[in-house]
Formats: sequence, structure tokens, C-alpha cells
Amino acid sequence: MSLRLDDIDRRLVLATQDGLPLVPRPYHQLATQLGIGPSEVMERLLRMLARGVIRRIGAVPNHYAIGYTANGMSVWDVPDEAIDELGARVGELEFVTHCYHRPRRLPEWPYNLFAMVHGGSRDEVLHKVSEIARLLGPACRAHDVLFSTEILKKTGLRIGG
Repeated sequence: MSLRLDDIDRRLVLATQDGLPLVPRPYHQLATQLGIGPSEVMERLLRMLARGVIRRIGAVPNHYAIGYTANGMSVWDVPDEAIDELGARVGELEFVTHCYHRPRRLPEWPYNLFAMVHGGSRDEVLHKVSEIARLLGPACRAHDVLFSTEILKKTGLRIGG
């Protein structure tokens, strides 16, 4: 399957790669900008999503603005043969915003499972991390929490105009 974009898809990606317009009817505004109908905007976005051209359409909240001022990346040393099952269970927790497998960097870095936890305080984050530890049980050989010290703006891949 080809992931090539036609001219309208490319212009739609360019128009949305920094986010949807913050207006009551963003698809209508994009439609006007692109010279197509709002239903075509939605159809094209859904088609690109299904083809894997774009990964998701969703809101990205500013955690600090909504009161989550403590952010901790919990890191876990779990058996490699159980990482898929354990990662899925951790990722389903309502307070884990993302969870993924990363390679170990032995001997300095034994951790292979990462789970981001947000809270109103470091104590709240640590309490949530203890819930993850209980969930993992004896499969958890070691863990740590790396707290954020500054806000970094995350962006995905950008295509040029």
C-alpha cells in the first residue's frame, strides 16, 4: 500500500500538523481553507489514519495547566519474556498516560518498561507508582522514578510546505 499523499492530503497535513484550529467547528474552517467540504476533510483524515499516514487525532492537554505539576517517568526492570503482558496491564491503568518497552543499557541501566505518571505532587506520583509495583508483583526486580524538572515542548514529525 502506498502512503503517498495527493495535493489535498498534503495541504491538510500541513494545516493540521500543529493542531486543529481552536474554533467551534475546526473541520469547517479547514474545509474553507482547502476549498473542499467539511465531510471530505473528515473522510480524508480518517483515511490517512486507517492507512497509518497519521497515528492519531486527539487532544494533548497541558498537564501543568490542569493541575498535574508532578510528572514522573517510572522505569521498571521486568523479565523480557513477560514485557508485552505486563506492559499492557500497566498501560491500562487510568493514571498511566503512556507506557512502552525500551532496550536495557546494561550494566548501568537495567530498566526495560517505562510508564509516565502525572500527579498534583511528587507524593501522589509515588503513591501511583506503588500501585504499579503491586500490579507487577514479583515480576518487578527493580524500579525508579525520574521526575521532570522542566517542561519540554514535544512535537511529532513535521513536513515542509
